[in-house]
Amino acid sequence: MILNSFYLPTKILMGKDSLKTALDGKKRVFIVTDRFMHESGRVSYITDAAAGTGAEYDIFSDVTPDPDISVISAGVERILAFKPDVLIALGGGSPIDAAKSIMYFAARQCDMTGCDFAAIPTTSGTGSEVSRFAVITDSEKGIKYPLIDDKLLPNIAVLDPSLVASLPPAVTADTGIDVFTHAIEAFVSTGRTDFSDAMAEKSIKLVYRYLLKTYREPENLEYRQRMHNASCLAGAAFSNAGLGINHSMAHALGAKFHIPHGRANGILLPYVMSYNAGCTSKLTPTANRYAKISRLLDLETASTRQSALNLIRTARHFIEELGMPSNIKSIGISEKEFEDVLPELAETALADRCTATNPEPVSKEDISDIFRKAWLGKWW
Repeated sequence: MILNSFYLPTKILMGKDSLKTALDGKKRVFIVTDRFMHESGRVSYITDAAAGTGAEYDIFSDVTPDPDISVISAGVERILAFKPDVLIALGGGSPIDAAKSIMYFAARQCDMTGCDFAAIPTTSGTGSEVSRFAVITDSEKGIKYPLIDDKLLPNIAVLDPSLVASLPPAVTADTGIDVFTHAIEAFVSTGRTDFSDAMAEKSIKLVYRYLLKTYREPENLEYRQRMHNASCLAGAAFSNAGLGINHSMAHALGAKFHIPHGRANGILLPYVMSYNAGCTSKLTPTANRYAKISRLLDLETASTRQSALNLIRTARHFIEELGMPSNIKSIGISEKEFEDVLPELAETALADRCTATNPEPVSKEDISDIFRKAWLGKWW
């Protein structure tokens, strides 16, 4: 992690006509997406535009949730054979992460400097279109590996709210709470700067104002654009500042029990925040950072502890209003099943690269304790 710097080479295009700019002058378009986007015809958002300019295209749609190493390898073979002048990722975090990994590993085998990389998110959650993070999975070992490198950054991001208007409520909820988690972790990260803080703060404000509105009025394109912007802002913030153990633990939990990433983040968020703030013991400097967020949202009180608690309660309120599970056992994981893998979960989370920028020191025992509280539903 490079401290005291802020890097964002991505050109961000907003609105329904943005794709035209991304395709300008392109002749060979390599599209990375998932099977649903392909078979449902939604990939025509790109193919119709490409055909309209006379460009050739190839669609790699083998991406699955939590893309596996084997998928990335197959994608690398395809892109090297097609030789595109632009790679376009279309989808949520999994297709964009897969496209990042494909581009990254293809560049190790061939000169890809003449190939642009555009990311078009169809969810408002991962911020992957402006982050130097990608996560790939080793299915055999049940482990998620986060990649962190400036070379993973797309050079174009297209934020079109029409692509997220038809998201199912559960996906809107999972991805929305993921944005909130990204922004909060970036704001308290040890790698934060004034620049990452500014983006995290704006993202938090947008989520606070528009997440529930978007969930309740999914066809409202103004709300969708605001959440799209919040996701992108949070992505830029955490890409530069880093994350923390909420993501480390979510990576481990999600890989082991096949829980969507945003949902895993949401389940863990109140418990991780309580630990980082020292709410059950002695208040930490992180509690002051949480109190500052409360001030931004007009939730502040005269007490730092109460202000931090108000922010944690806000997270719990979101989870309740979005119909999300509030603890691990409520998603059908038995105590024995959980305890059998807890040592492995804690060890994997501790070794995760996101742990390095957590605002408070943490041990394997600490992580195990947070996991247990998250299973029980006891954050205080």
